[in-house]
This record gives sequence, structure tokens and C-alpha cells, in this order.
Amino acid sequence: MIRHTFSLLNGIGEKLERNLWERGILTWDDFINTPEIEGISPERKSAYDGLLTHASIELGVGNAEYFARMLKRNEHWRLFKAFGDEAVCLDIETNGLVPGAGGYATVVGLYDGRESRCLVRGENLSVDELNRELSGYKCLITFYGAAFDVPFLMRTMPGVKFNIPHFDLCFAARRVQLEGGLKKLEARLGIIREESVQGMNGYDAVKLWKQARRGSSEAMDLLLTYNMEDTKNLLAIASIIYDKMRSLSGIEEYTRARLACGVA
Repeated sequence: MIRHTFSLLNGIGEKLERNLWERGILTWDDFINTPEIEGISPERKSAYDGLLTHASIELGVGNAEYFARMLKRNEHWRLFKAFGDEAVCLDIETNGLVPGAGGYATVVGLYDGRESRCLVRGENLSVDELNRELSGYKCLITFYGAAFDVPFLMRTMPGVKFNIPHFDLCFAARRVQLEGGLKKLEARLGIIREESVQGMNGYDAVKLWKQARRGSSEAMDLLLTYNMEDTKNLLAIASIIYDKMRSLSGIEEYTRARLACGVA
């Protein structure tokens, strides 16, 4: 999808982008190889050509941070296929208080489709350790993380860096008419959680942390299981929402039309 994206160019929004698709200009190469484009001056066209050439080079070397800067946050979903194989899902638990009034993260869970890791306050959760973990990935996937998890961590753990593209499934789901929280969405998609944490919510996680601090290893194990369940299904959901977002964008109808005409 990213190579169909022209909205990374200053002055081109979704309407003009779709207009370009309608004219058969579907990819960066199409744009660059089209000598003149109505509505775009030669000087502006030349500048755009340079930017798209540079973007192609950055994509070729896998520079995810470049695209995190170039694209608006709500368009980061377009990068999922390019960087999804190197994505990490993140979810945090807290002590129930807000930043600035004693709030802190108790657990930061990470899942990359192969391995789950939990960074726990007082054990291995630190700015350096979290940055080290995040540095190994090129795409961040959360559910409501743009509004909660990421700003919470940035306020309570100064120095944490979130420089990679961020695909927030909560807001993307709303754009494709999939309303509700994560657990409701999982149920709608037929995803079943670990039985021991079914029906649990964030308030339960706060209570489990308090019990764990009093020495309950069972409470800690349950808290970590709950956190893991909040991360391990995000990749599958991201793939579903990405496909719906791509379809909603309209690009598929234009690519199908090109194929029907026998144009590569």
C-alpha cells in the first residue's frame, strides 16, 4: 500500500491521491514516469519526483523511522505490509493512578508473533531496557495506545523513544465500522482468550498488582497472563483491519482495472 501512497507529499491529500489513481497513476514509479500531470506545475512535479525517488530508496533500505515522520499518524496503517514482519505489539498495565499523581506502569508487554516478553516494574522495566527492546522493530501495534499507552509511558518514563510507525488498531477499527474495545473486537472476530483471564479488565490488573506486591506469585502470574493476552492477538487483528482499510481506500478497484486491461 505504501507505494500507492501520495499523501506523504505535502499538498496531496486523500482526494487528490484518489484523483491520481483514477488517472492510472497508481504507484510512485507511475508518478515519476508521467512527464506532466494536470494540476501540478512542472516545478512542483520535479520536487515531488525527487521526494518519491528518495522515499523509494528509504523503503528499500527499510528505514521505518523515515516514514513515521513523513506520514500522518492516522495513515501509518499503510506501512503494515512493508514492516509488519518486523512489528511488535505493546500493551501496558498500570497501578491505576494517572501520571503526575503517582501513576506508573507496572508491566509492559511485548509480542512480535514469535515471542512474548514482559518488562515488570522493580525487575527489568527501565527506560534503557524498553528502548533496547523497541529498537529491534520497525512497526508498533497497539490498541488505543496512541491515546493511552504511549503518552503514559512518555510521561512516566522520560527518555522512552517511539520513533517507528504506529498502527493503532482502535482508531483504525472505527474507520472500518468495527466498534468497541479490544475484548469486544476479539469476540466479534472469534478470538478466544486464555480461560484463566476471561472476563478480566484493567481494574482487575490493578488489583493483581497490589496482591503481587504483597508477595502473591499467583497474582503476578495471572497479571502477566492477562497482559500477554492483550498483546498476542494484535498481529492477527492488524492484518484483518489492514485489509479492510486497503479496501476502503479504493486502491483495489484501480489495480483490478489495470490488470483487466493487461497493464502490469
